[in-house]
This record gives sequence, structure tokens and C-alpha cells, in this order.
Amino acid sequence: MSDDLNNRGPQDRSRINVNEPHELRYWTKELGVTEDQLRDAVKAVGVSATAVRAALQGNAGRK
Repeated sequence: MSDDLNNRGPQDRSRINVNEPHELRYWTKELGVTEDQLRDAVKAVGVSATAVRAALQGNAGRK
């Protein structure tokens, strides 16, 4: 089954795929971060949305 590109959110909201433009848009808006911040978090902790969310919250207030 192919991805429905008209669907604004990711097919599997437990995983983050930064290689899909529609998912990148969804997750940056959902998490309130830039594309670079999201990519860095995924690189650091993997594609689990829970782990990325935790990593980004742990970095709140840091520059």
C-alpha cells in the first residue's frame, strides 16, 4: 500500500521519517522545532517519536 500524500500526518505516528517532506512538515509543526533540530534529534536518539520528543524536551532552554 502506498502512502496517501494527501494525508497531512504521517502513516505511523510512532516513528519519524525525516526523508519524507510531508512528515518533516508535520513533525516540525507538531514539536515546534526547526528541520535541523528535528534531524539532529532523530540522528541522536533514532526514529521513535517518543524518544525524539523526550530528547527535544531535555534540550529546552539550551542553545
